Amino acid sequence: MRLNKLVVFGAERFSSLAWYCLTVDSSFEVVAFTVDRAFLKTTLHHGLPVVPFEELAKHYPPGSVRLMIPLGYRAINGLRRQRYETARKQGYEFVTYISSRAIVWPDLTVGQNCLVYEGSIIQPFARIGDNVIIRSGSHISHHCHVADHVFVAAGVTLGGNVLIGEQSFVGVGAVLRDGLIIAERSFIGAGAVVVTDTEADGVYVGNPARKVEKSALEASGGH
Repeated sequence: MRLNKLVVFGAERFSSLAWYCLTVDSSFEVVAFTVDRAFLKTTLHHGLPVVPFEELAKHYPPGSVRLMIPLGYRAINGLRRQRYETARKQGYEFVTYISSRAIVWPDLTVGQNCLVYEGSIIQPFARIGDNVIIRSGSHISHHCHVADHVFVAAGVTLGGNVLIGEQSFVGVGAVLRDGLIIAERSFIGAGAVVVTDTEADGVYVGNPARKVEKSALEASGGH
């Protein structure tokens, strides 16, 4: 039987946005939130219980609910990746949400624990991996491949046949020329216009985008 009940990771703005979209624009029922015990500041969020992630299996065991982990790009998406992989090892299944206001094709290949927000366009032959967030108004052109654990911010434009490597972040309004290879853990700044391939863990800003002397981990608030 298909599980419609789910728990959302987080109790702040990203989780609130996911909760709202899932509640008004999907068949899923959010029944609770979960956070790391060290960040448990309240026992209720949007009128629903908040439980420690370390005790999630006791309250909502695998097989009784599915999960959504809508965390942002902190630590170049490393935090979201860690929580996703931990929950998967515990046996949880995940929800993928594609807004009814997004423009996608019936044969879209998209992984688990993904969010595709309103106004996004994903063209034919594009592929989206696991644990990916695509914010509103982004354009993912034909034959693009967005690998696992990527965050694509609002208003991003990808030309055709772009590969975005694992754990990369693409900032608000960035433009990526067709045919590029964006290396794993790249950090593309807001408004950047990328016209050449990138290097792993690099930070790229400006028009045309240039690499700066900072690591992607530093740029994304990691440690």
